[in-house]
Amino acid sequence: MDGLIIMSFNLKINKLTIKNDVLSGITVALALVPEAVAFSIIANVSPLVGLYTAFIIGLITSIMGGRPGMISGATGAVAVVVVALVVQHGPEYLFAAVVLMGLIQMAIGFLKLGKFVRLVPHAVMFGFLNGLAIIIFLSQLAQFKMPDGSWITGPTLWIMLGFVALTMAIIYLLPKVTKAVPAALTAIVAVSAITIIFQISTKTVGDIASISGGFPAFHIPLVPLNLETLQIILPYSIIMALVGLIESLLTLNIIDEMTETRGRGNKESIGQGVANLVCGFFGGMGGCAMVGQSIINISSGGRTRISGIAASMGLLVVILAGSSLVEKIPMAALVGLMFMVSIGTFEWTSLKIIKKVPRTDVVVMITVASITVLFNNLAVAVIIGVIISALAFAWESAKRINAKVTIDKSQVKHYEISGPLFFGSVTAFKEIFDYSNDPNEIVIDFSESAVRDHSAIEALDTITKKYAKLGKKVRLKHLSEDCRLLLDNASEIIDVNYWEDPNYKIPLNQLD
Repeated sequence: MDGLIIMSFNLKINKLTIKNDVLSGITVALALVPEAVAFSIIANVSPLVGLYTAFIIGLITSIMGGRPGMISGATGAVAVVVVALVVQHGPEYLFAAVVLMGLIQMAIGFLKLGKFVRLVPHAVMFGFLNGLAIIIFLSQLAQFKMPDGSWITGPTLWIMLGFVALTMAIIYLLPKVTKAVPAALTAIVAVSAITIIFQISTKTVGDIASISGGFPAFHIPLVPLNLETLQIILPYSIIMALVGLIESLLTLNIIDEMTETRGRGNKESIGQGVANLVCGFFGGMGGCAMVGQSIINISSGGRTRISGIAASMGLLVVILAGSSLVEKIPMAALVGLMFMVSIGTFEWTSLKIIKKVPRTDVVVMITVASITVLFNNLAVAVIIGVIISALAFAWESAKRINAKVTIDKSQVKHYEISGPLFFGSVTAFKEIFDYSNDPNEIVIDFSESAVRDHSAIEALDTITKKYAKLGKKVRLKHLSEDCRLLLDNASEIIDVNYWEDPNYKIPLNQLD
């Protein structure tokens, strides 16, 4: 009896999960349409190219990717990179570049290099999310403009603002009443129904571009297979591959935190690579994970791969048969949805902790967010943020090098070093020693320190040579296994008398 109850309970959970995933996927599909069209325009290609890209990449990564519930498709970060290639050489070179992009991403995944996203500091993540939230918000302002670029005014503006506010109110308030249906989808349906039933004139999806089309067709890029073509597309492919993976892996981390689960970075890299490879052969513009759409999916209840598959298949249905209906959706509803995504994406806690974290972290957050907004390049912003954080860490670590100096009964002087010995701390390390006034025997104790790099080896070499010229002996004590191995490999560089350890007494280059 108990077994039947448990089985029935699991069945209900599974049905509920599938329902939430499908409804969430439909919501995402509707929100994908205007963004895919907009990114196509940015890349100077047909709107259908962006829609096909969103369908192909979304479907394949949902099946093969390393993060269930994450949504991928055509993105602005990739579109900005490829626009120059399309303008100079045409869309066929774009398709070839996307194929190569996919191969590069697959190679990164197979080599298990996706783990390096762990090196991204939390301050960079905050800056990345805040910058992205601002970009999402600002990108929606274009919907308040006329085709000639002027701002809409008068009743048209007030009607649109009213529907935007209504959409946001439904998304915010409905979950407080019921979670049986996704609030975002309910808001889109409700606002669309009001405009259609009461025949209220307002800007719709169809005013942007026609989204009607057929199945994407297999298409080998029509480019010469020679070295010149490779030289043209390779720089773009590398940049697209890195931009796509950085955005995808950071999105993966964000969804991990939201769901308190863990995705697989290397598997996601391979999945993104396969998706872009296929996308290039079906006339796509290339893409990656989408932070905004992924947050919509998770917030709407999407948790499994079904949600991503439902979003992709829903988008295909829109292209094949539902374009006339979807084109009637008011842009105000989608703008309101993206405004709520922007609000949810922004890390408001980052404003509260500004006075509590190191100044360097504040600088990194502001820098990353600013570069993201000003240049619309998430990858460059993240890379610069990581570099600043790394340099700041190196500087702080360099200041920690110091020594406790004692002289024992045998008149042997001991330097007990604390802090890491690496390129940033070698100058301060060299200044610790009193070469001319030290006794004939010196012990440098590394029990609280470690030799980290070649610069540290060179510093030890310089110090021991100075003592050797004065006829004095140097002993290195309490070196860890990795430090001893490092010095062993550099035995032709460093010239020490010998190192000493309670368990290892190994003579090295005796001078006397």
